[in-house]
Amino acid sequence: MLRDLWTVLGAGVTLALALVASGHAVLHKRDVRAALGWVAFIWVAPIVGAAAYFVLGVNRIRRRAQALRLPDFRARVPPELRRPAPVLPPEAAHLAPLVALADGVVRRPLVSGNAVTLLAGGEAAYPAMCAAIDAAERTVTFCTFIFDPGRAADALVDALARAQARGVKVRVLIDAVGVRYGWPPTHRRLRRAGVRTELFLPRLTPGWLPFVNLRNHRKVLVVDGRVGFTGGMNVRDDFLPGPDRPPYMDLHARVEGPVVAHLQSAFAEDWLFTAGEPLEGDAFFPPLRAAGRVLARGVTDGPDEDFEAVRWLLLGALATARERVRIVTPYFVPDAGLVTAIDVAVMRGVAVDVVLPERGNLPVVQWAQTAQLWQVLERGCRVFHSPPPFDHTKLLVVDGAWTFLGSANWDPRSLRLNFELQLECFDADLAGRVEALAEERIARSRPVTLADVDRRSLPVKLRDGTARLLSPCL
Repeated sequence: MLRDLWTVLGAGVTLALALVASGHAVLHKRDVRAALGWVAFIWVAPIVGAAAYFVLGVNRIRRRAQALRLPDFRARVPPELRRPAPVLPPEAAHLAPLVALADGVVRRPLVSGNAVTLLAGGEAAYPAMCAAIDAAERTVTFCTFIFDPGRAADALVDALARAQARGVKVRVLIDAVGVRYGWPPTHRRLRRAGVRTELFLPRLTPGWLPFVNLRNHRKVLVVDGRVGFTGGMNVRDDFLPGPDRPPYMDLHARVEGPVVAHLQSAFAEDWLFTAGEPLEGDAFFPPLRAAGRVLARGVTDGPDEDFEAVRWLLLGALATARERVRIVTPYFVPDAGLVTAIDVAVMRGVAVDVVLPERGNLPVVQWAQTAQLWQVLERGCRVFHSPPPFDHTKLLVVDGAWTFLGSANWDPRSLRLNFELQLECFDADLAGRVEALAEERIARSRPVTLADVDRRSLPVKLRDGTARLLSPCL
C-alpha cells in the first residue's frame, strides 16, 4: 500500500514538473523550434528533461530597465556633440538605414567626436591598459569574463592595487564562471589588495552545478570616465608570447570621447545589479569633449532589455551593405536568419568574406560550424581558414565605412545567452585599418570550398552534424 502511494506521488510530481516546464517553454520561448524541442525533451525524458530546462532554458535574470538605468548620461555630453542625427560621412551615407535601425534597438545614441586606437594582441593591449590605470586620478572600472592568473594578470592586478593604494576608487567585476578558468582565482588576490571586486552571478543553481548560461562576456576598462578600452580580449597569458609558442591573436580598442560614457554606463549597470552600488557623479561620468572624428556608439546586448540588439545590427549591416563585408570571428554558428542574410547579401552582389581559425580551441563548436558552412558556401560566400596561432578576434567591417568590434561571437551563446558589448563606428580611416587586419589574415589563410566540406568522411559528417544539434547552447 505504501509502495503504491509513493508510486502515485512520484508520478504526480513528474507530471506536475513536466506540465510546469512545458508550459513555461510554450509561453516564454520566442523561437517555435526551441519551444518544440524543449517540450519534446521534457516529455520524452521525464524529470531529466524538466531539470535540464530549468537549468539551461530559463532566463532567471529580471533586470528591469527602469530600475537599473542610471541618470541619463547623454546630459553629460556637450550640446554640440549630442544627437539629433550626427551627419554620416559621404562614404557611409548609404548606411543611414542602419543608423535608424540601431536607434530603434539600442539604448545609447550615436555620438560624434571620438578617437579609436586599435590594439592588436596582448603585447599591445595589456601595457596600454596598465599605463592608463597608472595614470588614473579618480576612478577605475574594469570588467572581464576571464581573469586567469599569470603574467598578464600580475601586471593588471599590480596596477589596480597601486591605483587603490593612492586613493583611486577602483571597481572590478569578473564573471563568476570565467573566474574559475584558472587557479588560484584572481579575485581573491584583488580583494587581499583592498580592491573592491565582485563576481557576476555567482550562484543561480545548486553549488554542485555552476550556471553556464547568462554570463557576463563583456570586456570594459574605463579610467577617470575619460579613457576606455573594450574588445574581445580576456586576461590570459595565451595572448602573450610564450617560450615555446606564439600568442593567440585578438583585438582591443582604446577609445576617447563621448562614447566612453557608453562603456562606463554599461559597467555601472552591471555593477549596480551585482554589488548594489550606484556609480554616479563626475568622478565616474565627467563631461566629455571631442577627441577625434569617429562617430561611435556602445551596443550592449544580453537576455534583458537589450535582447538580440547585436543580432539586429548584424542583420541590418548585411542588408545595407553594397560592396563588401569582412567578418573575422573565432566561432561561427549563425542561426537561420543570419545565414539567410549572408546569402541574400551575396546574391545581391556583395562580396562577403568570413575568416575562421583553422584550428579552434573548442572542438565541438568547430565541428558544429563546419557542419553549417555549406549553407553560405553554396551561395558564393567566401570562407577562409587562418592558420595557427588561434585567432580570437571578433570584427566586422562593411563597405570600408562601418566597423563593429567587441566581445560578441557569431553564435547563439553570444547573441542570445550572454551579456556582450560591441562598439559600432562610422569612419573610413578606422574601417580601413580594420579591413587591413582582415586582409592580412585572408592573405595567409586557406580558402574553404564547398568541395572541401563535401569530401569529409561519413563518420566526420555525422560527428559534425551531431555537434550542430547542440548549436543553440554553444
